[in-house]
Amino acid sequence: MSIRTTVKNVLGEKNVRVVRQLKRRISGQPPQPVKKKPTGIDAISHDLNKLAVHFKTDKWGAHRYTQHYQRHLQHLKNEEFNLLEIGIGGYNRPGQGGASLRMWKAFFPKAQIFGMDIQDKSHVDEDRITTFIGDQSDPSSLNAVADKIGDLDVIIDDGSHRPPHVLTTFATLFPRLKDGGIYVVEDTQSSYWPEWMGSEDLDDPNTSMAMLKRLTDGLNYEEFVDEHYQPSYTDLNVVGVHFYHNLVIIEKGKNAEGTNKRSALKARYAKK
Repeated sequence: MSIRTTVKNVLGEKNVRVVRQLKRRISGQPPQPVKKKPTGIDAISHDLNKLAVHFKTDKWGAHRYTQHYQRHLQHLKNEEFNLLEIGIGGYNRPGQGGASLRMWKAFFPKAQIFGMDIQDKSHVDEDRITTFIGDQSDPSSLNAVADKIGDLDVIIDDGSHRPPHVLTTFATLFPRLKDGGIYVVEDTQSSYWPEWMGSEDLDDPNTSMAMLKRLTDGLNYEEFVDEHYQPSYTDLNVVGVHFYHNLVIIEKGKNAEGTNKRSALKARYAKK
């Protein structure tokens, strides 16, 4: 054990710091600034789970979404970017909603946070939080909001959760998402509920989950052996799809890694 460690154990960390400060003063050096521990929101601003509990959003508790958001969005923590969330919460109850927007603002100190809801949620507006009235089932309404925002780096669909609305929103806004951006669909359980415009048929092509599952095939379109297949926009621009319980996270980028099918399937392509 070193002398330094022995002294620290005898005096304690706090007293050792006091002695160091006295030595600096005696020698004429300015005292070292004391680092203050963060308090309040600052103390938990690194942890989305804790922020969700603090702001009372159901992204943690009723659901288990924030742990996945933390992993997929951590790289944006101190970046300047635009985040749009569809659905602000509170339904048509005056003065309610906005919990998740406040959570995003606390977690991303340099981001601009935008929310869109079919109800007027302007009471949520504050520094770095802006809300719009919009209908996610209407492409013109979605485009009008996107035009006002400009660049879209993160889009979160926490709106009506009705599959037709989810499909319309994705078809309209995903092309407007920047390369390298993240698109999220929450509460995909509605795909399985006829009462929510979903379907008990797991092969029903018109549900949110059916569309999202098709993206996984599109990731590998270069491996298709149908020479007449024309890749779709999402085939060419989705580079990752992550499925979690009731949550899907999609990464946008140029999907053109190439294929080894001609060397692996020599017999098939020898005829070409």
